[in-house]
Amino acid sequence: QVQLVDPVGGVVQAGGSLRLFCAASVSVASIKHMGWSCQAPGKGRSLIALIKDSESTGYADSIQGRFTISRDNEKKTLYLQMDSLEAEDRGMYYCAASSVRRIDYSMDYWGKGTQVNVSS
Repeated sequence: QVQLVDPVGGVVQAGGSLRLFCAASVSVASIKHMGWSCQAPGKGRSLIALIKDSESTGYADSIQGRFTISRDNEKKTLYLQMDSLEAEDRGMYYCAASSVRRIDYSMDYWGKGTQVNVSS
């Protein structure tokens, strides 16, 4: 069983930066894909950043070039560096992990989510 704990997010001004992190209860090295999903107000949850066990990454178009996902296997932690934040980035952010490599990148484990607010 993998438990993901993502601490409290924060409030930041547009154009600012925020770093999210998520701690796993087992070795991150034993997990295949990891990612961050975002649920904006009134919308569904969608995967916005993915990092595979090969360390290759993928991003949604809306955050490409502004956000960076990374993982530290030794610290059992997943990160999301968020730069040049925009008001549209506001939402609940969930870290997620899968123990199986799936072609659709669906996840097995989810954190409880952390709220990010961006003030304009």
